[in-house]
Amino acid sequence: MKVAAVQFCAEPFRPFENQRRLSVRIEEAGDRGAELVVLPELAVSGYVLEKAKLDEVAEELNGPTLQSWTALASQRNVLIAGGFCEVSEGKLFNSAMLVGPQGLILHYRKLHLFDQERNIFAPGDLGLPVADTPLGRIGLCVCYDLRFVEVVRLLALQGAILTAVPTAWVGGFDQTPCDAEGFITQARGAVVQANLNQTYIACASQSGSVANQTFLGNSLVVDPYGKVLAGPLNAVAERTLVADFDARVALAAQHRSELVNPRTDRRTDVYGVHLHDRVL
Repeated sequence: MKVAAVQFCAEPFRPFENQRRLSVRIEEAGDRGAELVVLPELAVSGYVLEKAKLDEVAEELNGPTLQSWTALASQRNVLIAGGFCEVSEGKLFNSAMLVGPQGLILHYRKLHLFDQERNIFAPGDLGLPVADTPLGRIGLCVCYDLRFVEVVRLLALQGAILTAVPTAWVGGFDQTPCDAEGFITQARGAVVQANLNQTYIACASQSGSVANQTFLGNSLVVDPYGKVLAGPLNAVAERTLVADFDARVALAAQHRSELVNPRTDRRTDVYGVHLHDRVL
């Protein structure tokens, strides 16, 4: 199976133009054999933190983005994961969805709001859901969520073989923006977490600059052993990465040798991770 990560610079507050451009990228990814296409954070509205203008382009869950992506998923027989600005009960959410040929599969709202996002969006209230798909069990999180190691760990412990991460990576968190190999710290974190949690991670970032915001790019796909399969892309590229993924590899990564089994080696008699009323 193949997953695509689309690095893309969304035009601020031009959802119809962004949808047109995203449709082209999704079709191209499908032509390259991708069965899952991951798009960036706020790919439809653009990542510019101006509440009044986001209010104008925000949409309900069952809105034009869901309809557009469902139609594309049906035409191309793919799954699509990406970010959009959601409005619900008068609140804005930095949301993402996973869509298939029959419609909505997963709905997620960003749990950890970054910097000025706190002044615009309500914190996510849908937890950390996963969904079974024809490609395997998939989880979703968004950008800054990756900074919290519990997020990917909980998705993996629920059986996710792949975590799709719509993101719009920006600077300001780390003193060193990137290392000698071109990895920003956020991307390095994805590599480490893929290995530690035995799950594929596919990150699709915004790139380039809009208004006063400069993105870091660095979209990449990592396997459950921490091997980078594709990327990272540079900060200005608008490109689509395509890489293989296989549920059997994710399962095999849980058993490194006869005596090294990262999942069952966990000391759940000493510690656990809470998810609602469960301890995993």
